[in-house]
Amino acid sequence: MAWVLKMDEVIESGLVHDFDASLSGIGQELGAGAYSMSDVLALPIFKQEDSSLPLDGETKHPPFQYVMCAATSPAVKLHDETLTYLNQGQSYEIRMLDNRKMGDMPEISGKLVKSIIRVVFHDRRLQYTEHQQLEGWKWNRPGDRLLDLDIPMSVGIIDTRTNPSQLNAVEFLWDPAKRTSAFIQVHCISTEFTPRKHGGEKGVPFRIQVDTFKQNENGEYTDHLHSASCQIKVFKPKGADRKQKTDREKMEKRTAHEKEKYQPSYDTTILTECSPWPDAPTAYVNNSPSPAPAFTSPQQSTCSVPDSNSSSPNHQGDGVSQASGEQIQPSATIQETQQWLLKNRFSSYTRLFSNFSGADLLKLTKEDLVQICGAADGIRLYNSLKSRSVRPRLTIYVCREQPNSTVLQGQQQAVGSGGESGSGTPYVYHAIYLEEMIASEVARKLALVFNIPFHQINQVYRQGPTGIHILVSDQMVQNFQDESCFLFSTVKAENGDGIHIILK
Repeated sequence: MAWVLKMDEVIESGLVHDFDASLSGIGQELGAGAYSMSDVLALPIFKQEDSSLPLDGETKHPPFQYVMCAATSPAVKLHDETLTYLNQGQSYEIRMLDNRKMGDMPEISGKLVKSIIRVVFHDRRLQYTEHQQLEGWKWNRPGDRLLDLDIPMSVGIIDTRTNPSQLNAVEFLWDPAKRTSAFIQVHCISTEFTPRKHGGEKGVPFRIQVDTFKQNENGEYTDHLHSASCQIKVFKPKGADRKQKTDREKMEKRTAHEKEKYQPSYDTTILTECSPWPDAPTAYVNNSPSPAPAFTSPQQSTCSVPDSNSSSPNHQGDGVSQASGEQIQPSATIQETQQWLLKNRFSSYTRLFSNFSGADLLKLTKEDLVQICGAADGIRLYNSLKSRSVRPRLTIYVCREQPNSTVLQGQQQAVGSGGESGSGTPYVYHAIYLEEMIASEVARKLALVFNIPFHQINQVYRQGPTGIHILVSDQMVQNFQDESCFLFSTVKAENGDGIHIILK
């Protein structure tokens, strides 16, 4: 028995000696003087583990890089996103760089790509009310744009376009093989969207986002390639320079230990990768004017006419499309589910639900979604899945009067009840759903439904007794009866610039 115990001790001491030797080897190799994480990852055990994983490094390598020639603030903490100050109306260069490795994306070699640059809200609460915020800005700054391209200073951009109803976006084509720089000008300032309770209001941050697309088989630039954005604040002229100087002076007063918690200021701002803007493919898909929306096709009515509200990720189109076109179906594929999440402002959860079909998503309970996405987004996603649309405040029915037909005053009731025009053509009415009881909302919805350029509408009148024209005001709209019927016609403005709409 003693012999057995002695043998056990010998074996145990031998194992301990071998283990110590192995540890000492690792200690010499990865000692304090030579330690680095790359050495650890280079060990055979990690190489074997890596070889079993899918090699997706190529797909994660960004094909493009966008660099804005404006310095970042030194008063940003280490792990926070960079912040860049811009002067209102000043031209800033965004360099469009081809970042592809050899052999990456050969399908775009020698071809043009399309980029859309936007200025959007950074704060979530302002994203929810973006449409109202931009409409208010347009009212206070008629004729101005939030974002412009400085074309004379830009290099390598082709076929620049600015949509009159999308004041916060510009688009252009460019060749990745050539030097390309887009000079942008931001005309809105951060304090314009701050509640003015007292002096010295803190301005809200914006984002500059660039989305780039390649051509599909139909020649349309709808295939997404890359998106990146950065956080900015916009000040009145010279205000950004003063703010940068103030931040720099504050940092100089801090101790060396405190300075270590903050990022250094860089001369340029590199836009970081992000999800594509939700409606990016639909806002600029068609190069030719699209037909008037047909209400038998909800998908067409949501995106056929570019409108100012399509720049907002929280806008879901008219009431008709909300009821039928936005609801996800159980038969939706994984790709369709991803598109639905993007379109409904859930882009941050696309990776989380990357393997979910429509049926999978609809099976989740309200408690499941709150646990996965948090209280705010979980409830919002649950309501979107159940298609709980908000009832419009007012519904009116409108028909465009044909030029060759006239309706007598006594025949108005018959026509309004689904009668026919003098030529025998039946009058077809479209439903207009108003979320705001204001005259500009009536003009905007008429432009959207009947494919009329919104910027060309000067005034909206209502035909009164003896044929007089009464200006449609906010107060008049508030006194419209729900489900009223109107015929309308268009006449050229007296100065020949734009049109007037007359409701009858």
